[in-house]
Amino acid sequence: MGAVKRLAILGSTGSIGTSALDVVNAHADRLSIVGLAARTSAAALGAQVARYQPAIAAIAREEDIPSVRAAAAGAATALVSGPHALVAVATHPDVDMVLCASSGTAALEAVLAAIEAGKEIALANKEVLVMAGEMVMAAARRKGVPVLPVDSEHNAVHQCVHGRAPGEVKRVILTASGGPFRTWSAAALNDARPEDALRHPTWRMGRKITIDSATLMNKGLEVIEAHWLFDVPADRISVVVHPQSIVHSLVELTDGSTIAQLGVTDMRLPIQYAFSYPERWQAPLPPLDLTKAGTLEFMTPDLERFPCLALAYRALRQGGTAMVALNAANEVAVDAFLAGRLAFPAIARIIDETLSAHDVQRAETLEVVRESDRRARAHAASLASSLELKV
Repeated sequence: MGAVKRLAILGSTGSIGTSALDVVNAHADRLSIVGLAARTSAAALGAQVARYQPAIAAIAREEDIPSVRAAAAGAATALVSGPHALVAVATHPDVDMVLCASSGTAALEAVLAAIEAGKEIALANKEVLVMAGEMVMAAARRKGVPVLPVDSEHNAVHQCVHGRAPGEVKRVILTASGGPFRTWSAAALNDARPEDALRHPTWRMGRKITIDSATLMNKGLEVIEAHWLFDVPADRISVVVHPQSIVHSLVELTDGSTIAQLGVTDMRLPIQYAFSYPERWQAPLPPLDLTKAGTLEFMTPDLERFPCLALAYRALRQGGTAMVALNAANEVAVDAFLAGRLAFPAIARIIDETLSAHDVQRAETLEVVRESDRRARAHAASLASSLELKV
């Protein structure tokens, strides 16, 4: 048995973070926690600190530190807060691997800092590669740091291409569940409510990513991620709707063979793969029973009803900060929809108009990314105000 891998988990109180801690619990002889970070869940973070006794833990707001400390039951953990707290956790000298499951530009800065510090990266955060994939992957290559995807789709692709020469890969095929509105008509989507969109048929995820699944923007963001992770151009990345979510992704090889990764719908599986790579460990999960899986369906996504997927391809082909604008406009629009202020189809309209207005630059520095993000958010927020409760 190898050395214990020491982890920092950014976003430890969210769904990915808590699943990751389940994996740590199942492999306490192979994994340990050095750092934890959460945005606002002070009591939950404090309870995690009490259990895992990390060297460092971070919470976004300084005023939440007393609550973390009270729940931490006297743990000797260093508690940090503020804009550089994620970086402090991600670059702690005892950390071997950073799992990034938090969101936004703060997570991007922490991932870049972790790469510079030579940490392995397990990436569950979409924004990091969508906003700055060129910058992140260039830094990882320069430092010789692996970036291991935790998203089930990219994790599946990683498993399919492992050990293969890049020239053997003809096409990457990402599967999409189709979300809760797969069978809804365009007319019905006009009246879709947040509670309808949050009823995902196969996965249990956070609110924002569940809405992204409903619009298919989640798959669009994954197309962009796949481009950076696997160095595959947009025209060699396809999406198919697969409602059963049994096949997590496929890779078509140059000889016509297609390799697929199948598994139960449980995020602990891809998380454990990232933590254990290149080894394979026993998992505390039920095996996939194909005799109970039933019929496996595959269909072409409907870009008329779900234009967000096409908008993501458009941003990827434009390049540079177009992807920053796409991500920013989507976050603003999704927030407005969840607040009941925006009709469901207006999400795509806001993204489309923000992309059209955006001055595309090369996303080569954090400053450029932040400024593009700020401008796109302001433009999208203005559009959202003008479109409230209208299509």
